[in-house]
Amino acid sequence: MMIHLVLFGLVLRSAAAAKLGVVQTEGGAVEGLNVDTGFFRTVEEFKGVPFADVPGKWEKPKPHPGWDGVLIATKFRERCLQVTLLQTKTQGSEDCLYLNIFVPHGLSVSTNLPVMVYLFGGAFLLGASNDVEAFGESLYDGKEMADRGGVIVVTVNYRVGTLGFLSSGDERLPGNYGLWDQHAAISWVRRNIRAFGGNPDNITIFGQSAGAASVNFQMLSPYSKGLFRRAICQGGVALSPWALQKSPMALTRKIARKVNCWQTEEDDMLACLKAVDPIKLTMAGKINLLDIFGKDPVMDLLQLAPVVDGDFIPDDPGKLFHNAAQFDYLAGVNSMDGHIFAGIDVPSINNMKETTTADQVKGLLTGLTKDKGDAAVSSAFDVYSVHWGLAPDPAIVKKTVADIETDFLFLVPTQVALQLHANNTSGASTYSYLFNMKTRIPGFPRWVEAEHAEDLQYLFGKPFSLPLLYFPRHRDLSGYMIAYWTNFAKTGDPSRGNSKVPVLWPAFTKYHQPYLVINNSMSKSSVSYDLRSFYVKFWTQTYSQLPSVGTMEEKKSIQTDE
Repeated sequence: MMIHLVLFGLVLRSAAAAKLGVVQTEGGAVEGLNVDTGFFRTVEEFKGVPFADVPGKWEKPKPHPGWDGVLIATKFRERCLQVTLLQTKTQGSEDCLYLNIFVPHGLSVSTNLPVMVYLFGGAFLLGASNDVEAFGESLYDGKEMADRGGVIVVTVNYRVGTLGFLSSGDERLPGNYGLWDQHAAISWVRRNIRAFGGNPDNITIFGQSAGAASVNFQMLSPYSKGLFRRAICQGGVALSPWALQKSPMALTRKIARKVNCWQTEEDDMLACLKAVDPIKLTMAGKINLLDIFGKDPVMDLLQLAPVVDGDFIPDDPGKLFHNAAQFDYLAGVNSMDGHIFAGIDVPSINNMKETTTADQVKGLLTGLTKDKGDAAVSSAFDVYSVHWGLAPDPAIVKKTVADIETDFLFLVPTQVALQLHANNTSGASTYSYLFNMKTRIPGFPRWVEAEHAEDLQYLFGKPFSLPLLYFPRHRDLSGYMIAYWTNFAKTGDPSRGNSKVPVLWPAFTKYHQPYLVINNSMSKSSVSYDLRSFYVKFWTQTYSQLPSVGTMEEKKSIQTDE
C-alpha cells in the first residue's frame, strides 16, 4: 500500500510540474530543463542563452543574428577569455556573451515575476556567470534564490581583462567594453523576459565586488534610464579606489610593450595592439604574482577597470548620482572585506607567532595614501591607533590593519555612494547594511569576521543545496538574506514582500543613516546608526581636504621659478 502511495505521489508530482517548455526569444526558440525543488515546486533552468553576437575585438556588443530550430539551453557556455586564477595561462573564449535564467514554478506556470540580474565579481580580470564550481554546483546557481524568493534569477557573462577594459582614455580605444556587455544583457532581459514569466518593468541588478562596482556604473550611466528599477551593491561601488582607471594610456603602453608593440606614435601602437592575438593580449593583462608581496599595496596591481569615457560614463562617478535618482538602492559591505588584501600587504596579521608593529601599520598607510604624502600617514595613524592604549593587545593591532583596508577600499566609498544616492533621490529608497557573520574559512585568527565574498554562499542558498557542509545557523542566515534581497526586488523595501524577515530594516535617508547588521542571530538590536562614522568622517573630510602630493610639488616649483 505504501509503495502505491509513493508511486501515486510521484506521478501526481510529475504531472503537476509546471513548465514553460519551448520559449520564443528574439533570436529564436529555447528549451531548458525542469529541476524539482520541493513538493509541487520546480525551477526551470535555461543555461547558455545568447544575448549578443561574438564581439569584435574592442568593439561594443552587437545583436545576435539568431538561430534556426530550438536551442537546447541546458549547459553553461564558456566564460569570456581570461587568465586563470594562478595567472599562468588563459581559459575561456571570445564567443562568450551568454546568460542563464532560473524560473521558479509552483502548481502553475509563473507569470509577471520580479527579475534579478546578477553581475559577477573578479577584479574586472576574471570570473564567469557560473563561477566556482563546488560539488557539481556553481556558486552563482540561481536555483535556491529563485525557488525560495519567488523571483527569476539571471546570471550574465561579460568581457574582462584586457579585452574588456583596455583603454587609451579617448575615442580611439574608449574602453568599458565589459560594461557595454552588461548593458546589452540587461537590455536583452528587458526585451525578452516576459516570455519566461518575468516582469520587464521590475528588474533588479545586483553584484558583488567588481560586479557591485559594475552595478553602480550601470546606475550612473545615462544609457540606463528606464532600463531597470532597483540595484544592489555588495562590497564595491564605482567610488571604490580600485574601480576606476585613472591613467588608462599609461597601462595601455605597458600592455603594448609586453606584446612587442614598441611604436612611439600612439596611433601606430594602437594599430599594432589591434593586430595582436587575443590570447597574448589576455596574458599581457595578468598580475605578476611575484609583485603581490612587493612594497605597494595589492590594490595598485588591480589596474584594468572602467574609465570615464565621456559616453557610457560621461564624468567622474561622484558627479553622476543624479542619474541614479530613479533607482531603489541597497548597498553594504562585509565587516572584513579588506582582510584578504590586508593579509597580503601585512602578512604578519594572520601569523599567530608574529606581532604586527606600528611601523608596519604606517607602511601600509604610506602605500594607500601616497597621493597625499606624509601628512596623511600621520593623521590616519592617529585616527586608527587612538583606541590602542599604551600597551596594545597584538590582536587589536592586527584587526586595525584589516579595518584600514576594509574602510579605504570598501566601507567608506559605499557610505559615500549611499549618501549621494539619498541626497539625489526622487522618491526612490536607499538601504545600508553590514554583513558580519564569522568567517567559515579555517586557519584565520579568531578576530576575523566576514571575509570578502563570504556573503555569496548564503545569498545563493548553499546551506540549503549543500546541507552537509553547513549548520542550522547558516540556513537561518541564508533564509534571512534571500528574504531581504528578494523582498527588495519585489517592492523596493527589503522588509516588505512575500518573505518573512526577522527584523524591519529602516531606510537610509539624507538626514538619518540607519543600517542593518546581518548575521544568523538577528533581532531589533540588529539595527544600528551611523556606520563607523568616526572613520568615514576622517576619510571623506580630513583626508580628502589634504593637498595632494602633486599639488604641493607644483606649488614648490612655481615658487622656485619665481
